[in-house]
Amino acid sequence: MTVASASIARVLIDSPLPQLDRLFDYRIPPELAADAQPGVRVRVPLRSAGRVADGWIVELTDSVDYTGELSLLESVVSPVPVLTPEVWTLARKVADRAAGSASDVVRLAVPRRYVRVEKAWLAAPPAPAPPVSPVDPAGYRAELVEAIESGGRVALDAVPRLARVSTGWVGRWATTFAALATHALARGTSAILAVPDHRDQNQVLGALAEVLPPERIVHLDARQPDAERYGKFLRCLGDEPLVIVGNRSVVYAPARRLGLIALWDDGDPLFAEQLAPYVHARDAALLRQEQQGAALVLAGHTRSSEAERLVQLGWLTSVSPERIESPRVVLTALQAPDDRLAAQARIPSSAWRSAREGLDSGPVLVQVARPGYATHLVCADCGEQARCRRCDGPLTTKSATATPSCAWCGALAAAWRCPHCEGAKFRRVGAGSVRTAEDLGRAFPGAKVLVADGEHQRLTVPDKPALVIATRGAEPIADGGYRAVLLLDGERMVARESLRVGEDCLRWWSDAAALAAPGAPVVLVGVAGALASALATWRQADYARQELADRRRLRFPPAIRTATVTGQVDAVSKALEPVRDSVIDVLGPVDVEGGVRAIVRFDYAHGPAVASALRAEVIRAATARRAALARRAAGAAPALRVRFDDPEPFD
Repeated sequence: MTVASASIARVLIDSPLPQLDRLFDYRIPPELAADAQPGVRVRVPLRSAGRVADGWIVELTDSVDYTGELSLLESVVSPVPVLTPEVWTLARKVADRAAGSASDVVRLAVPRRYVRVEKAWLAAPPAPAPPVSPVDPAGYRAELVEAIESGGRVALDAVPRLARVSTGWVGRWATTFAALATHALARGTSAILAVPDHRDQNQVLGALAEVLPPERIVHLDARQPDAERYGKFLRCLGDEPLVIVGNRSVVYAPARRLGLIALWDDGDPLFAEQLAPYVHARDAALLRQEQQGAALVLAGHTRSSEAERLVQLGWLTSVSPERIESPRVVLTALQAPDDRLAAQARIPSSAWRSAREGLDSGPVLVQVARPGYATHLVCADCGEQARCRRCDGPLTTKSATATPSCAWCGALAAAWRCPHCEGAKFRRVGAGSVRTAEDLGRAFPGAKVLVADGEHQRLTVPDKPALVIATRGAEPIADGGYRAVLLLDGERMVARESLRVGEDCLRWWSDAAALAAPGAPVVLVGVAGALASALATWRQADYARQELADRRRLRFPPAIRTATVTGQVDAVSKALEPVRDSVIDVLGPVDVEGGVRAIVRFDYAHGPAVASALRAEVIRAATARRAALARRAAGAAPALRVRFDDPEPFD
């Protein structure tokens, strides 16, 4: 029957259970009617579980089709509508695309509540924001601004140079982002700027401070204390246009009038969400752009294969700088048999000369593949890799004299013996950032040597002679740019087994080359072929185009989409049956920990059908109560897990 009422709330329950991924109807008691509005946090009873759960009101209605008495809302936790209609719609679309739960996405979008912060925000009157004057991005034609103002979608090739701002030096890409954001604000709309990590955030914030008042800038990042992050989140709920800067989760920020979404370096793995439903920030941004009609910019020194696919489809427009200012890249062989310097410090004599000349006037960057002292240890007698006796993890060492320890559990290997030959001595294989610093310190006597890696974090270095040994992605910015850049360990990086190894290497090298001063040499050591040519000619888009063509022939992502189905043998077999007519093929299943795994490959057009079918199987498996209880008692893994666009099988 139809129940007529003026006070029925449709609630999304905060639960990881897939069978609860829908809206539940509750009657609003009269005493809660004033505060029970769409977007607020509530507590509701669950009849089947006999407990109270948290949730969000998604919408209000005056009638529902239900043959029984509706339960009452337990309470309204807060009158603040933290779940905006735009974010809810996005969360539902993102979850459906990845066969996941909308509440998992909302949990990424809406921070934990802090009562004190919320009360202060409610008590503070909204302050009028200063006006904004648009700034044109230097180095680009008018077509870029025209695309932003018309809600266009752009794949932007960044200018590989540094720019000076009042807080120091930043990448030119950061000043471009800041300029585009001013155009969005001048039109009365907000801008979301998503970058991979805190280093990039500092650059964007420094560039924004040059062109915008602080009242217009919100820094929203998961690294912030929870209370501070919640306060920044509440600022985004207002009607005043803002520029919102953050990492991957910022694409879910509650910007009602959204005029621009910009992602820097969308190929960076830090944009891949580590929590269910594991949706990449780029995919969430694509859905939000389509939903709200904002302009979209995917920018980088290199182009990801995903972005290149969208360019070829005509969905993104490729925009390049007005004048190419590419770095001066020099390709150098690894070493000659009689090259003493190459044997001593892992750089050929030609690269040593470039570094020596650069040190005469300023800092020199040396990029290496790994942090630490040695990449791994082996038995000095038999050559087998040294492993921990506790957890079988690889042993590493931080210096020439330090006691080796396990890279996984941290246990010291003070009395280690090889299980293969009973040998008690180690031999170090490979060189990390610390050992490279020692070697180069001997090759460049008297030069100051600085290390920048996970344990030695540096954001900037002064304009003074110094050797800066940095791991990929941890390179600090030098005032005015590096006088030379040496890219070592290229052959080791390329040898990594991964589908994305080529574009990853090109991205690491290009980002490092963009830190060079104008005219400074960028020396790539020991790499040849298409990768080296793309870097030397600064034609990364051509490499992305060829990479995508190769993946099309092999039917690898992103030419097609994939999903992994993992679980017990029977559950996986049943889950695959409904989708076999909609997919290209099924690889496997193969044995993995906790059961078996199959890889489903399918065209983008079949994505909704495949996601819907697999989601139904996940719910069916989760609601098999007796089987679930039996597995839980036995300590077994869940019957079925589905992950779309899973990169793990290809790494």
